[in-house]
Amino acid sequence: MLKKSGSYLLLFIFIGGLLGSILGEILQVVAPQGTVQNIFIQALNLGLDPPVTVNLVLIKFTLGFLLKMNLLTVLGMFLGAYVYKHV
Repeated sequence: MLKKSGSYLLLFIFIGGLLGSILGEILQVVAPQGTVQNIFIQALNLGLDPPVTVNLVLIKFTLGFLLKMNLLTVLGMFLGAYVYKHV
C-alpha cells in the first residue's frame, strides 16, 4: 500500500498525461483522416512561444515552456488520478 501524498498524486497525474499524449501521437499516425482523428488529436498549446530571452551582459539565458494538451492527455490525467485514488 502506498502512503498517499500530494507528490504521488502529481506523479500519477503526470504519468497519465504523458501516456495519453503518447497515445494521441500514435493515434495521429495510425488513425485515418476524419472526425475521430480531429477530436482526439487537436491540441491546445499553453506556454511561452517564442521563449523569453534575458540578456544581463555577463550572462544570457532563455526561459520557455510549452504544454501541448489534447483530449487524450486530459483523459490520461483523470485516469492517473483515478488509479491513485484506488491504489
